Amino acid sequence: MIKLILASNSPRRKKILADMGLKYEIIPSNYDEKLEDDIFSYDKIEDLATQKCLDVVRRVDKNSLVLAADTVVVLHNKILGKPHTKENAFAMLKELAGETHMVVTSICAINTKTNRAATMSTTSYVRFTQWTDEMIHSYVDSFNPLDKAGSYGIQELPPNHIDKFEGSFENIVGLCPESVTTVLNQLGYSIQ
Repeated sequence: MIKLILASNSPRRKKILADMGLKYEIIPSNYDEKLEDDIFSYDKIEDLATQKCLDVVRRVDKNSLVLAADTVVVLHNKILGKPHTKENAFAMLKELAGETHMVVTSICAINTKTNRAATMSTTSYVRFTQWTDEMIHSYVDSFNPLDKAGSYGIQELPPNHIDKFEGSFENIVGLCPESVTTVLNQLGYSIQ
C-alpha cells in the first residue's frame, strides 16, 4: 500500500485530511517559499506547491504519494502573504476591510513509485465587512495572524467580520477536499 505524506505542518491542513478520513504521515517541506514579486498568477502558486512537494519527495522512499499545498490571499491582483509583524498584519487587514478578495490554494501531489505528478488550484472569494481599527487590533491581539496568508484564518473570525464568501470554505482554511480527492485519484490513490 502506498503511503500518503502531507508536506505541511499546518494544523488546519492536518484537520482537513483527517476529516476526510485519510491516513497519512507528516514530513514538512523545508522549501523557502519566497516570491520574486507580489503579482499574482496561478503558475506562480502552483510552482510553490510543486517545489514544496519536490523537497519532500527527495527525502522519502519510492512507495509514497506526497501532497503539498500553498495558499495565498489576493487583493487587486496582489499577493498578500504571511505578515512578519503585528503592524504588518494590521496594515494587511485594513487593506482587506470592506473588500472582496480571492483565496487561492494550489496543491501538488507526486507519486514516487510512478514519478507522476498532478497539480490543481482552487479559488474562493471572501468579502470582509468594513472593519474598524478596534476590530483589527482585537483580532491581531487575540489570534496569531503571523502564520496565515493575508493575516487571518476564516475559521476564527467573528461573524460580524465577514460579509460573505463564495466557493469552498475548506479551501479558504487551507485545503479543498474535492481538489485533494481529484488529484489523488489522478495518481491512482483512491479515497474510500
